[in-house]
Formats: sequence, C-alpha cells, structure tokens
Amino acid sequence: MTPPEPWPLHHLVLRTPRLELRPDDDEGLRELADEAHRGVHPPDQMPFMVPWTDADPADLGRRMLQHYWSQRAQLDPANWTLNFLVRYDGRVVGAQGLSGHDFAVTREVESGSWIGLRHQGRGIGTEMRAAVLAFAFDHLGALSARSAAVSDNVASLRVSERLGYQGDGTRTVVRRGAPTLDVRLLLPREAFVRPEWTLRVEGVEPVLPFLGLASDQPRSTPRAKVSQAAGSPVR
Repeated sequence: MTPPEPWPLHHLVLRTPRLELRPDDDEGLRELADEAHRGVHPPDQMPFMVPWTDADPADLGRRMLQHYWSQRAQLDPANWTLNFLVRYDGRVVGAQGLSGHDFAVTREVESGSWIGLRHQGRGIGTEMRAAVLAFAFDHLGALSARSAAVSDNVASLRVSERLGYQGDGTRTVVRRGAPTLDVRLLLPREAFVRPEWTLRVEGVEPVLPFLGLASDQPRSTPRAKVSQAAGSPVR
C-alpha cells in the first residue's frame, strides 16, 4: 500500500495570466531572500507595521528563512498560513501569504504580501492578491477576507480599494518607536471585485484536510467576472 503524501502542499499551484504561486520551498526561499537583499522599498520609507527590512543585511536572509520555516512547521488545521512564492517569468519576485484561524468555523482568511522593489509598478501586487482571494472564496469556501496596512502604505491601500475591501476601523501601533495608524480592511465575498481572468488551480483536493476542510465539503463556484483596472503593487 502506497503511503499518503506527507506534504501535499508541494503540488498546490495557482496560476494567473502572468504569475505562478506555489507554497514556499527551500530553494524558492533562497530566491526570495536574494530579492529582499536587492530592496523592497526606498530606504526613507517603511511600509510595514513590523519593520523586518531594518534587519542587519548579514542577518536578513537567515531571519527570513527562519520565519517562513517556523510558519510551515506550525501549520495546523485550526491555525494555518500558506506562504505562496510568487513567480513572474519563472523568477521569484515576492511572497503572498494567506492565513486562516479556525477557518472551518469562521470561513475568514487574512492576507499579507510583499514584492521586490524592482518589480513594483506593474500591477503584480494586485494580481497576486486577487489570486489568493479567488482561491479562498472559490476553492476553500471563504466568506470574508481581512487585510491591514499602515496609513502611509498607499500602494497596499490602493490594491485593497481596487479589489473591493471596506474600511473596518483603525488602531494605533508602534512602528520604529513612533505611533502609527494601522488601517483594518474587510472584504465580504460578494464585494470582491474580480479580475477579467480566471484563476487556474491544481492540487487543491489533497490540501483541504491540512486546512481543516473535508475534501467532499461543498464550496462556492466562481462568480461572473467584472473588469478590474490595473493597479500599483502592494508592499
């Protein structure tokens, strides 16, 4: 008897017209670390609530790998994060995360992402977030999605606006020792502004039990597509 695949996430892939998204693997994470070393944002800006890019360059790559390894190791049906490596023309250009906490009950996901500075301005950020939203709504049966961005992360907030997110309050957080406004966002499934393309997904069925879902559990089907303007990337 053939034993079950111990890590079916290896076979999960999301495809858009320009991008390929796969859960992180060690070789891809090395590419991702190299991209981070090339720059994620201008030095005089900090678009993240947690300023991880402030790390000493000698430690940045190691800390990144440890962070992604820890999330992969802690994946559990009740608390999971899928960190998709985003490839454009076959090269890793950034990461798109999708998380669920008690997802089988809440049917709510949360996302976070970044792409290398040299790849920004091409609408990649919008396309990769739309990909994981379509995956969550249409293949996992999510009913809502959350995101957040500090108030001066204009690129991320614009992506959220284009995709249909609604404001869901703010809170004051500390960033680099100073108070910063964190903007919370909520996207109900019916408010999702869908792209003109259809997401292609492979390898989802074996992954469902890892996310607390039964493989025979009914999920939603894609709704009619609507036009979506190209946007600047999220960071």
